[in-house]
This record gives sequence, structure tokens and C-alpha cells, in this order.
Amino acid sequence: MIDEDIVQRIKVAGIFLLQVYKVTTGTMLSLFIPQSCQDDSLTNTTGSGSRICSLQENYENADGYHQTVMYWNAFSFITFFTYYMIELRREEWAIKFLDIDNDKPDNSLKEIIVKEPKLDKKMDRLNLWYYRTLLFNCGVYGINLGLSAKLVKDGYHSSSTLSCFASFSLLVLMKLYNSLEVARQSVKNDKMMSAYMSEFVSFNVLDKDYVEAKQKELESGVSVEEVFVDVNDNAEEEEEEEEEEELVVPEKP
Repeated sequence: MIDEDIVQRIKVAGIFLLQVYKVTTGTMLSLFIPQSCQDDSLTNTTGSGSRICSLQENYENADGYHQTVMYWNAFSFITFFTYYMIELRREEWAIKFLDIDNDKPDNSLKEIIVKEPKLDKKMDRLNLWYYRTLLFNCGVYGINLGLSAKLVKDGYHSSSTLSCFASFSLLVLMKLYNSLEVARQSVKNDKMMSAYMSEFVSFNVLDKDYVEAKQKELESGVSVEEVFVDVNDNAEEEEEEEEEEELVVPEKP
């Protein structure tokens, strides 16, 4: 039987490799965003001298502002790499010293780990480092987006310029948002939330409307299916009445 820790490490490594691509394209925007380049041959044939620059042309662009943005892109990539190293170190420590038990509540670690002072201090230190590094990285990336937005405006070629800028940025922003929530909850509630491993939601209680319908069945003797349908129908009728009231236009005097 494969050890559970090995399975968790493989899962973390796989997700990390997928995120490397997102971070690379999302930080090095000056290279990967389609930008406009002049081409005299196109001017003579089509009347339009604009085409999409190649990656090499974006890299070799000698414009002062373009070079500044590219350097800041590289700095943002380095801060991401640093933040990822801390995140992976934190994840590795959690896999090695902690485990997941679905039969216990998520906050149970707080009561258990106090009995292990060394582990408790190490967990707090890792969470704090992770949170602070992540905040710094978010600030750097925010500036990166601002500088790159002007570059997109100056080098605009077509709708692909905006769509690539939006998609590359959103992928990174989603990662940052999820990591911030993990770091904030871990520091605030003194626990170790994973930044990589998530679980599917399980429906484990009865719907409150069904419970109310069941209670009415016991009180009135009407079948729960009829009561449940009546509850939903009444809700729909109320919504329709509200919509009709909004559509009524008062007559002028």
C-alpha cells in the first residue's frame, strides 16, 4: 500500500508544476502579451503596417519604458518564486508532522498541538513567514499589473492584447486570493490549512425547507411531497407578484 504522505507530496508537486506556467505568463507580461510591431512589407501590401511581435522582439525591445516593465516583471517573478519556496516548505512540514482526519473538526489541531511546544512554535513561525511574504508579493504584483497596463495601452494590437492580459492576470490573482485566504485563516485561527490540497463538498444534512415540510406533515397529516411542492410554489408566486408590482407604472394625474 502506498504511503499517504507520498500521495500528498505527489499531488502537491503536480499542482505546483501546473501553477509555474500560470505564474510565468502572469508575471512576465511584457513578453507574453501580444503587442504591436511595425512591418513595412505589410504596409505596402495591405495598407496596415501592424503585426503581432514575436517573443524575441518583445525581449529585445529597446524602448526605455518597455525595458523598465520587463525588469519589474522579472522582479515580480522572483518574489513569486521566493513565496512559492516558503509555501512548499510549509506544505512539506505539514505533510511530515501533521495528518488529515475527517472524523475530527478542522479546529481540533489547536487543542492538540499545544501539547507539542516545538511543533506549535514551528507552525506559528511558518504561518507568519508565509503570510508576510505573501503580502509583500501581492504588493509587488499589484505594481506589476499597473506598469503592464500602460504597456498594453501603448502597444495595443487587437482584442487578443486585452484578452491575454486579462486571462493571464486573473489566473495569478485567483492563486493569490486563495493563498491569502489560507494564510489569513491559518494565522488568525492558529491552524495549518493546505494551500494545495482541497476536498469535495459533501451534502451531509437535510435541506431546511424539507425539514419544515416534514414538520407540517406531522402536524397536518398532508404528505411531505405535497407540502414541499406548496412551499416552493408559494415562494415562486411571491416572486412573480413582486415582479408584477415593479412593472406597474403609476398613471400621471
